[in-house]
Amino acid sequence: MTRSGQLRRLARPASCTASVFMMSVLTLQAAHAQAGRPDTRQMTCAQAQALVQQRGSVVMTTGPTTFDKFVANASYCRPQTNSVRAKYAPTKDNPKCAVGNRCFQNRDRR
Repeated sequence: MTRSGQLRRLARPASCTASVFMMSVLTLQAAHAQAGRPDTRQMTCAQAQALVQQRGSVVMTTGPTTFDKFVANASYCRPQTNSVRAKYAPTKDNPKCAVGNRCFQNRDRR
């Protein structure tokens, strides 16, 4: 086998190793981001509501692969979104808890 053939054979595992390494890093980053977010499923409905009222605006995990932003009132929305509507999420004690609100743009008021 030629020297260049040996180099090619050695390069393949290195590129595979790099790909596996990058996938591991991305997976860990996603897990870390989710771990830092409050999870509505781990709180009672009252606790989740209190957190939204306390912080005003909070992003919380709502399921295994989902998250949502909850706001206490319209002052936490952009000016274009001049209204709020109730936002529901599952909690430890209520599968459909009105955790807070979501920003909503009223089409009639544009």
